[in-house]
Amino acid sequence: MAVSSSHHVVLFPYMSKGHTIPLLQFARLLLRHRRVVPGDDEEPTIFVTVFTTPKNQPFVSKFLSDVTSSVKVISLPFPENIAGIPPGVESTDKLPSMSLYVPFTRATKSLQPFFEAELKNLEKVSFMVSDGFLWWTSESAAKLEIPRLAFYGMNSYAWAIYSAVSVHELFTKPESVKSDTEPVTVPDFPWISVKKCEFDPVVTEPDQSAPAFELAMDHIMCTKKSRGVIVNSFYELESTFVDYRLLDNDEPKPWCVGPLCLVNPPKPESDKPDWIHWLDRKLEERCPVMYVAFGTQAEISNEQLKEIALGLEDSKVNFLWVTRKDLEEVTGGLGFEKRVKEHGMIVRDWVDQWEILSHESVKGFLSHCGWNSAQESICAGIPLLAWPMMAEQPLNAKLVVEELKIGVRIETEDGSVKGFVTREELSRKVKQLMEGEMGKTTMKNVKEYAEMAKKALAQGTGSSWKKLDSLLEEYCKSIEPNNVNKLSSSDD
Repeated sequence: MAVSSSHHVVLFPYMSKGHTIPLLQFARLLLRHRRVVPGDDEEPTIFVTVFTTPKNQPFVSKFLSDVTSSVKVISLPFPENIAGIPPGVESTDKLPSMSLYVPFTRATKSLQPFFEAELKNLEKVSFMVSDGFLWWTSESAAKLEIPRLAFYGMNSYAWAIYSAVSVHELFTKPESVKSDTEPVTVPDFPWISVKKCEFDPVVTEPDQSAPAFELAMDHIMCTKKSRGVIVNSFYELESTFVDYRLLDNDEPKPWCVGPLCLVNPPKPESDKPDWIHWLDRKLEERCPVMYVAFGTQAEISNEQLKEIALGLEDSKVNFLWVTRKDLEEVTGGLGFEKRVKEHGMIVRDWVDQWEILSHESVKGFLSHCGWNSAQESICAGIPLLAWPMMAEQPLNAKLVVEELKIGVRIETEDGSVKGFVTREELSRKVKQLMEGEMGKTTMKNVKEYAEMAKKALAQGTGSSWKKLDSLLEEYCKSIEPNNVNKLSSSDD
């Protein structure tokens, strides 16, 4: 009997839920694939090792709890006494402010010697996928001769626009832009216009001595050295922009293997939370619900939160709003929650966002347009009310509203990304999405993309499934018998 080959993949997500979850979903997708090597009597397997830190390990282990025979989780000691960062914080979700992102990310480099020591003790690694924010893992991979691919939680549309803006120096030439809100045509995509305010200052006003710029350069240079980039998206969603990336020989090859949110773990049997009972009741009443959530890292002023609350109230639309804030305190004790209790529910606990978006009563999503949230909404067939606030979210919103036509854009008073949104604007756009003709059009469009998303991951035929097959074919070559993994595995 010929020896069955096992293939070993190492994953190292950045310490942030929005970065960690997609890579854990990617682990599950890998375990659905079984490599067939000519001459083998048995079907070979894949084994995955995930690196994390002690405070993040419980979440990682729980997410992969049903595939423990095929996955190993290794914790590396996170540094202590980082200036400005409270003791015990090992994830950006727990940072008191995102202004601490740079020192937090820089501190991860102290994990490098522990990471390399663990890698040396592992069975042969076929390839590694590490978050682009963990730039130093590129050095470790090169040192140990492990093929490394980078992961970024960004779609190809945003990547391509960033690239074109940089190449053409759209915002870095003094004569190029008169104001932060002036639309500028992107030469490589003449139907697209962008504003300076839609990009971080590290892109538009680069200060080469600034810590944020230096960190961004480290990310970029180490990504360029990688063998490719894992993209949490699917070709049919943004084919023009994937093709644009493929034409650039100076950039690592994109591997579209998503949408990874369709590879979630099975839901355990448990008591239904109150918000599910509330959604069930709204379904019985035939009352469509708007889901409202802005992610864990959006920094929204109390004044703006009050305006959101009053705008939702004025709209008279049923809504489920997930927020950590005490809205009674924010609204000045005016009895907001009591007034809206029949058509609005406020949730301050953790929620299963995918379960909410998949609920039949939910017909719209007021979102910050983080890519994970936007893609979940697409896959669930739910149109978006786009309110971007930071990072590449403005570009995600442009993709959603202008390219795919599956959403409506919230506009700020001054036209900038960080500008103020009035209750009147919010109420008007909520009703437009939930009750108007625009809502019907976006719903029709997003349902079509939801079907495309499912087909992209169809076993054997989907574009993302076949792309992952190609990736495994390239990096999981048949291993000689004396190097075969001794690690066990089982079906996902």
